[in-house]
Amino acid sequence: MRKKTLFGLVVLCLALAMAVGAGAAEKEKPKKVVLKMAVAIPTNMPIMDLLPRFAQQVESASNGSIEVKIYEPGQIVPVFEIQEAVSKGQINAGWSGTVYLSGKFPAAALFTTIPFGPNVTEYMGWFYYGNGQKLMQEMYDRAGFNVKAWPMLFLPTESGGWFRREVKTVEDFKGMRLRWPGLGGKVLSKLGASVSTIPGGEIFASLERGVIDGTEFANPLMDTPLGLWKVAQYNYFPGWHQSCTAMELVINKKTWEGMTKGQQVVIDMAVTDLNFRSIAVTEALAGRILKENAEKHGVKNMIYPEPVLQALKAAWLEVVQEEAAKDEFFKKTWDDLQAYMAEYDVWGCRSYPALPSRCQ
Repeated sequence: MRKKTLFGLVVLCLALAMAVGAGAAEKEKPKKVVLKMAVAIPTNMPIMDLLPRFAQQVESASNGSIEVKIYEPGQIVPVFEIQEAVSKGQINAGWSGTVYLSGKFPAAALFTTIPFGPNVTEYMGWFYYGNGQKLMQEMYDRAGFNVKAWPMLFLPTESGGWFRREVKTVEDFKGMRLRWPGLGGKVLSKLGASVSTIPGGEIFASLERGVIDGTEFANPLMDTPLGLWKVAQYNYFPGWHQSCTAMELVINKKTWEGMTKGQQVVIDMAVTDLNFRSIAVTEALAGRILKENAEKHGVKNMIYPEPVLQALKAAWLEVVQEEAAKDEFFKKTWDDLQAYMAEYDVWGCRSYPALPSRCQ
């Protein structure tokens, strides 16, 4: 009788354990999530094919529990309104640049690019192991934006601009009409340039018609397909205004919080993979493209004279102090980055610069 009772209890316990386990498994089973992701740059441009790759990776790694639908620029929301649309739930994901919000939040520019700022690995270090990503999220939280944000797609230093004539001295900027958005544009304004913001698709026509005398755009992989070499033969370096670039992914917080932990990890891993690949492909191909531009298209790959770079840097230090004085969160972010770089430079200034230069 006791054996029968004991056996019955064991069977009952096993049945209860299986029921609880089945319930937990059912609870953890991910629900299908469809991310409708508006993007700020067309996916048919060089490097931007990494965005469809991101979508494919997320779908595969999540066993189809996350589907990413990409919408080209302007297809469902205007480019400059992507983050706000995600926050309001009009779409639930977006890929853009915080710099597009700098009119509303001055500090936003610091999370995309910084004149005379950190290089791409230094910038990535600040985001991942400093306070960069935390501060970016804090910016959105302060503004009441209902989004979860990541840096997604890092690019090494840009070209320093395409010009229709040489830049021999800082005086050459006076009266020059330049397409140069962001903080870099404010620097050039201090040096007497007439600065405007023109959409990327209008740059070529503006140079061709003489509406502008020069422009910045991106790196060699992205500049060359625009055909800028046809209308501006002087391609200057370094990209003082954009030592590197960090674009961003934002997902609506309600969507993010509704995902399982596993789904969230898939997103995070796919973002990290894209960040690695965007740097690798840009660094791998830039030299080849510069060589071809010179040999096939007659482009003059120029280096800014040292006095010009010094004048640009002095003007930048004025701009950043003015911006910090106007906005408390800009100052907080700038001060944090400066503290990070001061610590980094204990290493950085003793390592790479001390090696013999490969450059002729």
